[in-house]
Amino acid sequence: MDFKAEKIIDTPSTRLSITGMTCAGCVSAVETALASVPGVTQASVNLAERTAMVQGEVNAGLLKQAVQKVGFNAAVMQGRAAEDEKEAHEQAQAKQLWKRVWVAGIPGALLFLCGMVLDILPDVDGSGRWFWLFVGVITFIVLIYSGGHFYRGAWQQLKRGSSNMDTLISLGTGTAWFYSMLVVLIPDTLPSLARHAYFEAALIIIALVSFGHALEMRARSRTSEAIKSLMNRQPPTAHVIRNGQELEISLEEVGLEETLRVRSGETIPLDGIILEGQSRVDESMLTGESVSIEKSEGDSVTGGTLNGSGSFLMQVGHIGADTVLAQIIEMIRQAQSSKPPIARLVDKVASVFVPVVVVIALFTFVLWYWLGPEPSLSYAVVTAMTVLVIACPCALGLATPISIITGVGKAAQSGILVRNGESLQSIADVDIIVLDKTGTITQGKSTLNVTHAADTTTENRCLQIAASLEQGSEHPLGLAIREASSERGLKELACSGFEAIAGHGVQAELEGSTWYLGNTRMMAQIGLSLESWESALSELDQHGQTPVFLADEHSIHALFGVADAIKEDAKTCIRALQQQGLEVIMLTGDRQQVAEHIAQQVGIKKVYAEVLPAGKSEVIAGLQESGHKVAMVGDGINDAPALALADVGVAIGAGTDVAIAASDITLIGSSFSGVKKAIGISKATTRNIRQNLFGAFIYNSLGIPVAAGLLYPFTGILLNPMIAGAAMALSSVTVVMNANRLMLLDIK
Repeated sequence: MDFKAEKIIDTPSTRLSITGMTCAGCVSAVETALASVPGVTQASVNLAERTAMVQGEVNAGLLKQAVQKVGFNAAVMQGRAAEDEKEAHEQAQAKQLWKRVWVAGIPGALLFLCGMVLDILPDVDGSGRWFWLFVGVITFIVLIYSGGHFYRGAWQQLKRGSSNMDTLISLGTGTAWFYSMLVVLIPDTLPSLARHAYFEAALIIIALVSFGHALEMRARSRTSEAIKSLMNRQPPTAHVIRNGQELEISLEEVGLEETLRVRSGETIPLDGIILEGQSRVDESMLTGESVSIEKSEGDSVTGGTLNGSGSFLMQVGHIGADTVLAQIIEMIRQAQSSKPPIARLVDKVASVFVPVVVVIALFTFVLWYWLGPEPSLSYAVVTAMTVLVIACPCALGLATPISIITGVGKAAQSGILVRNGESLQSIADVDIIVLDKTGTITQGKSTLNVTHAADTTTENRCLQIAASLEQGSEHPLGLAIREASSERGLKELACSGFEAIAGHGVQAELEGSTWYLGNTRMMAQIGLSLESWESALSELDQHGQTPVFLADEHSIHALFGVADAIKEDAKTCIRALQQQGLEVIMLTGDRQQVAEHIAQQVGIKKVYAEVLPAGKSEVIAGLQESGHKVAMVGDGINDAPALALADVGVAIGAGTDVAIAASDITLIGSSFSGVKKAIGISKATTRNIRQNLFGAFIYNSLGIPVAAGLLYPFTGILLNPMIAGAAMALSSVTVVMNANRLMLLDIK
C-alpha cells in the first residue's frame, strides 16, 4: 500500500475539549464565540463529543478565552495523553452523574411514594408546617448538590443575555421549589386549593435529567470506537537498533531514519521502508481488506498495521503527527466535527428555541391563571413548569452530530476517509459516477509491449532516447518506457530544457536536437504526418494499447505500444454501481479506440476520451448543468481540477497527493470498490439523521402542547412534570441509541 499521508490535512487546525455544554443552544454560543477570534476561518462544535474543531492560524489561548467568555471551559486536545485525560474526565463525570441521580432520586421517590401513593404526609398549611419547612431545606441542599451545575450554567448564560438547556431546567425546578416554599411559609397568600408543595417534582426532575445524561454518556462512548481502535493500534514501544545494540524504547523517543526491528506477530510501530527481510503484512485496519500483503526489501510499511510470520528491519520515514495513522485519525476527527447542510439548519433553529420555549411557558402560565379552573394558580405553575422541562432541546442538538460521528467511524473502519459531513451527505444523492481510466480502472502501472522503429533508427536507440526524455516525468507511460530501457541495460542520456505538456507529452533537448515523446495530439501540434504509421496505430488500437510517438523536429522515429492492465475487481465494482441505478462513465485523456476497448471489457457504455485536464472539468460541469449529481473518481494530478469541481470528489489513496488534497473522500488503497460502500454508508447515515431529527422535532412539537394542557379540556388529564422530565431524558438516549445502530449495519 502506497498511501500518501502528507497532504490529507492541508489546513492548520486546533481541537478543543469543551466542558459545560448541554444542548444545541450551547453549540451555537460556542461556535459564534470561536468564529469571532481573529485568524479563525471555520469553527465547528460537536455536542456529541463535547469538542470543537477550529480551522486557521490562531493562538490557542485566545480560543480558550473566547469559550470562557460565553460560560464554558476549553482545553487544547493534542496527542494521546490529552485524549486519555479527556476520557478519564468523562468517566469521572459519569460517576458523579450517577451519584447525583441517587442523591436526588431517593428522597424524591420517597416523597412521591409517601405523599402521592400512601398519602401519609401531613398537610402543608396545618400542623405539618415545620415538617415541610425541613423538607424544603433538605430539598434545597440536594438541588444544589445534584443540580448545581444547571443553576450555575443558567446564571452564566443570563449574565450574557442568552439561554440554553440549563435555563429551562433551572426555571422549571426553581419554580417548583420557590412555589413550594411560598406555600409553606405564607400559605394564607394563596387560595386553599392551590396550597400544594412540589418538592418531589423538583428532585425527581433533576434525578431524571441526570439519569438521561448518564445513559447518554454511556451510549455516546460507543460512537468513538473507530477512533479508539485506531489509536490503540500503535504500540507504546519500539525495538530500535543503535550502535549495534537492540533497545526497547518508547515510541516518542524514536527519531527519523532510525532502524527498527519488527518481529513476527508484532504491530509495526511507525511508517518506513523495509531494509532487510520479508513478511506478509495485515493492513486491514487501514484498508478494510482482510488479505495480507507480501512485503520485502524496499517496500513501504505503515505504522499500526500487523506484521505476519516474517521478521524484518525497517528505516523510519515518518514519526508523530506525520504518520499515516496520525493523519487518518486527524482527518476522521475533522470529519466527525464538521456539519452537513442539514445540521446548520438545525443550529439556526436551536439558537432561538430556548427563548421561544420560555415565552410559551409564560403564555401557558398566564392562560391557565386567567382561564383555568380552581386552583388556577396551581395549574398555571404546574403547566408552565412542565413546558419548560419537556421542551429541552438536548435530542435536537445530538440528532445530527451523533450520526455523523458514527457514520464517519463506520466508513473509516472500511478504509474510507471522509473529509467532512457535507461530503458524507452529498454522495448519497449522486446519480453519475465518473471514473478516470489510468490508475483507477487500470492498475496505473503500464508496460511496454510493442516497439515500431523507423528504418533510420534502431529499436534500442529509440528506446534509449525515449527513456532519457522521461527522466523528469512521473507519468505511468513514461515510467513503463524507462523500466523497459533499464531492463535492456540501456544508459539514459543527459537532457536539458525538459518540459511536460499536459495532455500531450514531453519534450527536451538531447545531443543538440529537440526531441518529442507524446501522443497523436503532440505530433499534430509539431506538424508531423501520421500517414505512414496508420497501420501500426490500428494494430495497437485493436489490442487496447496506448500509442506513444518518439520524434524530432523533422520526423517520427518510433511508435511504442504501452498497455495498462485492468484491475482485477474493476468489472465487479462497476457492475455493482450500475446495479444501484448509477450511470458509470469513463473519462480519460487516452485515445478513443483504447478507451473504448477498456470500457467494453469492464462494462462501461459511455466514454469521454482524448480529454485534456481542463476538458475533464468541462465534462463534469456539463453533466452538472444537465441536472446530475456527479461523483468523480481519480488518482492523478490531471484529475485534481475535476475532483474539486465534482459534487463529490473521490481519490484513490494510492494516487497523488494533489488528487487526495482536492478530493472530498479518500479510498485507502488502490481499488475504487469503496465507492459503493461509501454510498451505502452515506445513505444509511443520512437516513439515520433524518430519523433522529424527525423524532426530536415530533417530540417537541407534540410534547409542548401536551405539557401546556392541550388534552385537559378533552380528557381532564395534565402531564405530570416528573413524566415530562423522564420523557426529555429518554429522548436524548433514544437519539444516541438510534445512531449506534449504524455500527451494526452490514454495508457491502
